[in-house]
Amino acid sequence: MSDQKQQAAPRHAPQVVTALRRFAISISIFNIVGYAFLGFEQPWLWPFIALATAYTVEIGLEWLAARNEGRPPRFIGNGARGLVEFLFPAHITALAVNMLSYVNDQVLVMMFGVTVAVGAKWVLRAPVRGKLRHFMNPSNFGIAIILVLFPWASIAPPYHFTEHVSGPVDWLIPLAIIVTGTMLNAKLTNRMWLIAGWVSFFALQSVVRGLIFDTAILGALATMTGVAFVLFTNYMITDPGTTPSRPASQFAFGAGVAVLYGVITGAGVAYGLFFATALVCAIRGGFLWSLHIANKSREQWEAQQRAAAQATEQVAGQTAAQPAEQPVAQPVPIAAKAEPEGQDGSGTQERAA
Repeated sequence: MSDQKQQAAPRHAPQVVTALRRFAISISIFNIVGYAFLGFEQPWLWPFIALATAYTVEIGLEWLAARNEGRPPRFIGNGARGLVEFLFPAHITALAVNMLSYVNDQVLVMMFGVTVAVGAKWVLRAPVRGKLRHFMNPSNFGIAIILVLFPWASIAPPYHFTEHVSGPVDWLIPLAIIVTGTMLNAKLTNRMWLIAGWVSFFALQSVVRGLIFDTAILGALATMTGVAFVLFTNYMITDPGTTPSRPASQFAFGAGVAVLYGVITGAGVAYGLFFATALVCAIRGGFLWSLHIANKSREQWEAQQRAAAQATEQVAGQTAAQPAEQPVAQPVPIAAKAEPEGQDGSGTQERAA
């Protein structure tokens, strides 16, 4: 077997791997600090259960995909480092789902959410630059599915992140998240335009809801100062794998999530952050598929036009290559010979006799 068959192509570009590594380190440290000092309320064993679930699903689905496509799995070929880098997305997804959802003591529900989150990457895909890529934010989707299927479940309460701290530390925690998240999104993921659209339109929808639904505007704006909002802004909505790359598209994506959040919250539906993000991701996935289908239809039409034009040129060339036809002489009928008549008409008289 050749080296190309033994070693699979890398899953992510080097810059993306660096961003995923720092993201994974950040969320791991935050979980350690959260369980040790901040007051995370899930059992301390649950993060390990979530990680084991995510690793198993990710490796299993990659193995099945590699076998179906006739290629080596992406978690082999580069030793332990390759395996670790392959599992970065699953690591982040597992810790995020466990950290941000609250399912009482039902660990199977948490495991179900992690499974859905990781598995969705292999099902909810759309063509991007000629390759199928997942368009649904995994962690957000897993949490949203939990909230839909299990009405008694909820997201982690706001005090979940600062329950055991007080005073200046209450402000230092969101400040630290903002600083680290801004550095990550500015230098590696390049999603600052998305954050700008999200934050600006979130403030706008807060004012609009206050004017239309008589919501307390200051209270709605105060949501932006909470740890949950800061985490969502810097580490959830900016997922580079499920958001656009162009600045204008990024801004529209963030603004769209904020607008849908305002609509959902105005309708009295709780947990609007997760539902709005899932809906915008679904809309983007549908747009990518429609764009792909339109491009394929246009290419087929252009190919048909080119084929028709080539056929026309071929027929015209064959016609021009044929020599000019010579006119065919028409046969002249042979007339019966007239017998000479004498001056006195004797010949006629003899035939008459």
